[in-house]
Amino acid sequence: MSRLRILAILMAVLLPSFMTALDNTIVNVALPQIRAELALGDADMKWAAVIYPLTLSSFLLLGGHLADTVGRRATLLLGVAFFTVSSVGCSVATSGMVLIAFRGLQGAGAALILPASLAVLSHDLPPRARNTAFSAITATLASALACGPVVSGVMTQHLGWESVFAINAPLGCASLLVGFVVPRPGSSPGSAPTPSATLSLRIVALACSSLAALAYCLIEGPGRGYVSLPVAASGIIAVASAVGLSYELTMRRNAALRLLFRPRPFIGGIITQLLWGLSVSGVYFFTSQFLQNGLGLTPTSAGLTFIPVALSLLVIAPFIARMARRWGDGPISALGLLMVGLGLLMVALGSSGGNLVHILPGLSTIGFGSALAVPLSTRALESSPDHLSGIAAGLFSAIREASGVVGIALVGAMVSFVEHDAAAAGANDSDAFLSGYQAGLCLAAALVGAGVPVALWALRRHGGTAHGGKGQSPLNVDTLKPGS
Repeated sequence: MSRLRILAILMAVLLPSFMTALDNTIVNVALPQIRAELALGDADMKWAAVIYPLTLSSFLLLGGHLADTVGRRATLLLGVAFFTVSSVGCSVATSGMVLIAFRGLQGAGAALILPASLAVLSHDLPPRARNTAFSAITATLASALACGPVVSGVMTQHLGWESVFAINAPLGCASLLVGFVVPRPGSSPGSAPTPSATLSLRIVALACSSLAALAYCLIEGPGRGYVSLPVAASGIIAVASAVGLSYELTMRRNAALRLLFRPRPFIGGIITQLLWGLSVSGVYFFTSQFLQNGLGLTPTSAGLTFIPVALSLLVIAPFIARMARRWGDGPISALGLLMVGLGLLMVALGSSGGNLVHILPGLSTIGFGSALAVPLSTRALESSPDHLSGIAAGLFSAIREASGVVGIALVGAMVSFVEHDAAAAGANDSDAFLSGYQAGLCLAAALVGAGVPVALWALRRHGGTAHGGKGQSPLNVDTLKPGS
């Protein structure tokens, strides 16, 4: 394969990957301005934040299925086109409902892009070029994590919140152009269907309805009341869908999924990924509001505040493998989760000072802990059978995104509950929100801390380390996205 075609494939994958990763972090900083201009209520603003990861997590397995059946290249191009058009729709939205609808379509497009991108890197590049490609996509996602809040702050302050979505139009068009130029790969014997293609559409439908109903219950509950008919009905639907999903996943024809959950590292990785999403995602959402509404920072300054998280992660990441070999994956991962929980508590304490300087150490600690926790996800994905590596990546990504949706709603419910209690006790709006924000941080710290014994259990040594092949490299990309 020529070097030019390899570069073209890399560009066709890196551009949409950067675009979707950027969009996962770029909107939080713009939300206060969006709320003011579109007159969004508390529930509407939460929906604007969670609808993207909600649809993304719901359709990730479907995206993987389409990549296997329709084709990797076709699925990638379809996802990019879908994402680009819906981004333009977000930029011209004149009401909260329109914005939420197009934001949901963005998530559906991203759900096609992510699994197709990994599949292209895994199968359409020669083996010698794959390591370079995986390093490039890792750097791309890390850059999106670092740049997202900053880009959002600058653009929101100087060009308006609409530009945050409009930026995807040129990126998407460039991705489509490069994708169409890349020659179609020839068919290979390895393209035959694998057990990962046996997922039924019922699983996708049940997962989507369960997530949507649970998110509605947690987001609308504080305002409507948890015993109101719509909220109670959504709770019943969530439970019924979860029971149906559990039944589907344990049926004989889905034995492939049961095979995934045999290794202890995979179970532990799924549990900690769930706890991570429940905690850190909600913290990012409310920290953006606290920085602008509580500390009075401009969108640009608020975006710059998140840089210590990404920089801390990038600084320590090159040393993780050496540390894991010396002290073991389990202790390093457990220490990372413990540091994340400690960082959340430090942010809670520092937020009382009313100054940005007091919360920066906590944010840096969260970044360091995030990097140390990477071996847990890596080992979990390496423990999956080779022929199920694709569905393992999709399931891991879906759990991360889904838990992020519920995390924003769960931490938000705690913030709202404590905020209302503080307001009823006579606190002003600023102090009431601060009390709720600190309570949300403490809840998040407890959830992350619960993952410490899980990490030690999942990665307990048995005279050697689990081994995975080179084919697992692309799966590690998702571990670089703390709190999307």
